[in-house]
Formats: sequence, structure tokens, C-alpha cells
Amino acid sequence: MEENDRTESREDVFSRAVKAGKRTYFFDVKRTRTDQYYITITESKREFDNAQGKFFYKKHKLFLYREDFEKFGDGLKDAVSFIETGEVPPERHYADDHNHSGVEFDDLDK
Repeated sequence: MEENDRTESREDVFSRAVKAGKRTYFFDVKRTRTDQYYITITESKREFDNAQGKFFYKKHKLFLYREDFEKFGDGLKDAVSFIETGEVPPERHYADDHNHSGVEFDDLDK
């Protein structure tokens, strides 16, 4: 029973797939054993393997923690703003904070 509880507590809580051309992006909210939420962003791209003569999916994954949401969002907004306007947004300065509020890497993506 305890093992089953652990498995259930690390399942996806919310998921959204976004198809964008040849890529699909998956935004998944997950929960650790200690009930900490985090987001995984996965880019999946279908590619052809000439050697094996078949298609496969190449994936890249990014883990985003709750305490980094604002900083990540600000950086993304700045990058999008630069692309849209061609103007460099004012630089932001953040405290060097690496505390992930108890989230353990062993808890992630299980």
C-alpha cells in the first residue's frame, strides 16, 4: 500500500500538450512525495533515423520549480519582447537563491 501511495503522489497532476509545427510541447505539473509541485516542460520532435529506417521522437526536458516561476516568466517575457520589438528590455537583477524548498531530484519524473 505504501509503495502504491508513493507512485500515485508522483503522477501528473495537470498536463497540457501544445502542437507547434514539427514539435509538440508538454507542460506537466507534477507532485513530489512531499507534496511540492513543479513543472516539467518537454519538447518532443519526430525525426527519422536513416540507419534504422524508422521514425523516433527526440525529447528534451526542463524542470521548473515553484520558487523560480516568476524569474523564469520574466526572462521569457523579456526574450519574447526583444523578438517582437527589437528593443533590449531593462536588465533584471535577482538574488542568488538556489533553495528548492525541499524538492529532491530523486522525487522528480517518477
